[in-house]
Amino acid sequence: MAALRVAVLVLCLRCAAAAVPLVIWHGMGDSCCNPQSMGYIKKIVENKIPGIYVLSLKIGNNLIQDMENSFFMNVNDQVREVCSQLAKDPHLKGGYNAMGFSQGGQFLRAVAQRCPSPPMLNLISVGGQHQGVYGFPRCPGESSHICDWIRKTLDLGAYTQAVQEHLAQAEYWHDPLKEEDYRKNSIFLADINQERGINETYKKNLMALKKFVMVKFLNDTMVDPPISEWFGFYKSGQAKETIPLKETSLYTEDRLGLQEMDKAGKLVFLGVKGDHLHFSEEWFYTTILPFLQ
Repeated sequence: MAALRVAVLVLCLRCAAAAVPLVIWHGMGDSCCNPQSMGYIKKIVENKIPGIYVLSLKIGNNLIQDMENSFFMNVNDQVREVCSQLAKDPHLKGGYNAMGFSQGGQFLRAVAQRCPSPPMLNLISVGGQHQGVYGFPRCPGESSHICDWIRKTLDLGAYTQAVQEHLAQAEYWHDPLKEEDYRKNSIFLADINQERGINETYKKNLMALKKFVMVKFLNDTMVDPPISEWFGFYKSGQAKETIPLKETSLYTEDRLGLQEMDKAGKLVFLGVKGDHLHFSEEWFYTTILPFLQ
C-alpha cells in the first residue's frame, strides 16, 4: 500500500510539472479576480488541470485600479508592465500559454510580439479585436457614464494625442473612413499590426507561437465589426462591407507572418454561438481546454 501511495504521488508530481502555466488578461471594465469572470476562469482551469499555475493579470495596486486602467491607462504602458511581471515570475521561465478576453486578446498579442522572454507558447484570443473596432454598440454597463463618455470621445477625436495617450479604447480604434489618420496616429494597434513599416522582430516573435487561436462570437453585439475577432475588417473607405483576413493587405503582404503561420497550420479560427464573451462551461472544456494541456 505504501508503495502504491508513493507511485501515485510521483505520478501527480509529474502531472503538475508537465502542466504549462497559463496567463490570462481580462477585458474592458473587468478585473483580474472577479469571481464571475476571470476568477471563474482561473478556478475551472485549475479544477481541470491539477497543478497548473494560473496568473490572472492585474494592472494596478488593487481591483479598482485594475478596472480603471482597462479604460484609462496607455496600452503600451500596460504591455510594458505585463512584460515586467512575466519576466520576474519564476513559474513562467520555461514558457507559458496565454489567453486574452476581449481587448486582453490583442494586448497579449502585443506581449507575444514585443516580449519573447519568457516565451509564449500558445495564444488564445477569446473575442479579441485584432483589427480594432469602429464602434462599441454595447459596452459593459450600458447605463454607465463611462460608456457614454467613451463613445462621444472616440467620435470627436480618437486620433488626437491626448485621447490616444489616455484612453485605451482609442488605441485600437480603427476608422475605415480615415485610414491615413489611423496609420499615422494610432499609438498601439497601428504599431503592432505593422501599418507604418515592418518590424521584423514583431514578425519573428509572433511566428514563434505554436498556435494562435482566435475565437469569434457569432452573435456579437458589442464588437464592431465582429469579424475583427478573426483578424478581418471593413474594406477600406466605407463601413458596410467587411473582408476576411486572407483578403487584407496584412495577410497578402504577410507583414506579420500570418500567411506563413496559416500555411503551417498555426492559425485556428473558432466560432461560438452567443453574444460577446458568452459561452458555456461545456464549450470551454471541450474546445479551449485541449490547447492548454
